[in-house]
Amino acid sequence: MDASRPAIAISTPFTHASYGVWHQHSAVLPAGYVDAVRRAGGLALMVAPEPELVTEPDDLLERVDGLIVSGGVDLDPSTYGADPHPETKGCAPERDAFEIALVRRAVELDMPVLGVCRGMQVLNVAYGGTLLQHLPETFGHHEHRRVAGNFDEADHDVRLVPDSLAAAAAGELLHTTKSHHHQGVDVIGEGLIVTGHSAIDELTEAIELPDRRFVLGVQWHPEADERSGVIGALVHAAAQYHEARGALPGRAVA
Repeated sequence: MDASRPAIAISTPFTHASYGVWHQHSAVLPAGYVDAVRRAGGLALMVAPEPELVTEPDDLLERVDGLIVSGGVDLDPSTYGADPHPETKGCAPERDAFEIALVRRAVELDMPVLGVCRGMQVLNVAYGGTLLQHLPETFGHHEHRRVAGNFDEADHDVRLVPDSLAAAAAGELLHTTKSHHHQGVDVIGEGLIVTGHSAIDELTEAIELPDRRFVLGVQWHPEADERSGVIGALVHAAAQYHEARGALPGRAVA
């Protein structure tokens, strides 16, 4: 094993899963995240919500070089001061608190952070932003989640801002993406800028923090597209972070 590979923590939700005759509370993550990190030369570490890390996120972040906040169920609207919409479902407050704490501390450390779909929404909420809780009610269509539960016919174009981190990560200004979400960013969080919009309806599709080395949120799912360079860009930034702080785990960032 190459000990110099950057270690990427990937937030991993709890859910119920089946293993043979067992049906248990489990930490489960789509393999696309792990595969994309591995292909880019990183070491993927699945990290499930842990209450202790909400108050002591350095216990994890001192051991890794980058953070991916993965997709999943809706955030609890109380995290951004809203009442729940009838279509807001599956909330996991312990996951919300865990991921928000990791994002805030990782940004303080200038560690590379990538938020994917729900993860982009977590990034926005972590900095005081809000969400649209049901896009069909706002835009009058279901184009952002055409087929529930898979990415069939999910491709749509996103326009990215020139010279943005999002455009550099995607490698182009008009980027074909795979989407599966019914919520989206509304009010942008403090310090964040919008660098991508849906070509369908101008929904915010990419946000970033311009004064950090790599803090990016994308509303689409790069892990579902082997052609995407977005996760590879995160791993590359994490390798630079790893080199800057030294190869020994736990060494403080210079």
